[in-house]
Amino acid sequence: MDLIAILGISVGLAMDAFAVALASSAMLKGADAHQTFRFSFHFGLFQFLMPVVGWAAGLSVEGWMKAWDHWIAFGILLGIGLKAIHSALRRDGPSEEKSDPTKGVSLVLLSIATSIDALAVGFSFAMLGASIWYPAVIIGLVAAAFTFTGMRIGGRLGSALGWRVEAAGGAVLVLIGFKILIDHV
Repeated sequence: MDLIAILGISVGLAMDAFAVALASSAMLKGADAHQTFRFSFHFGLFQFLMPVVGWAAGLSVEGWMKAWDHWIAFGILLGIGLKAIHSALRRDGPSEEKSDPTKGVSLVLLSIATSIDALAVGFSFAMLGASIWYPAVIIGLVAAAFTFTGMRIGGRLGSALGWRVEAAGGAVLVLIGFKILIDHV
């Protein structure tokens, strides 16, 4: 597969990561360098690993994964998005501690949710008999770059518009979940 095709696939896969990074950074009202690095690194890492896992699994679990991948991504994004909306609308005051989606379980769940489609790409590469390592590296790097960009843009939006952007960011996560579900059903 040539570089142009791999870049096209990479950009397509990175769009969910970009949107989630944009929404998450907006909810944080700006992300510091550590948060941006964590998000970019994890999203890039998962986008690299998922095609490799999909390629290695090959056809053995393809039917099961195709049947459930969209439901898994939908559930994760719906839960995190609704939590963000609830938190934004609750607004108990300035001292209220906001959860940080760039840490812990939220980070892992968002990384998985945004990279499940990359698993299917890995399956496709296995069916084509293509090597996975070069494309997986490109996919991971593009996802990390798009995530970084989303975090920087989202932070500016969050600082300017406050809790409204947090609620909108949660809504975006929910909508991405529904889009994934509708695209696969």
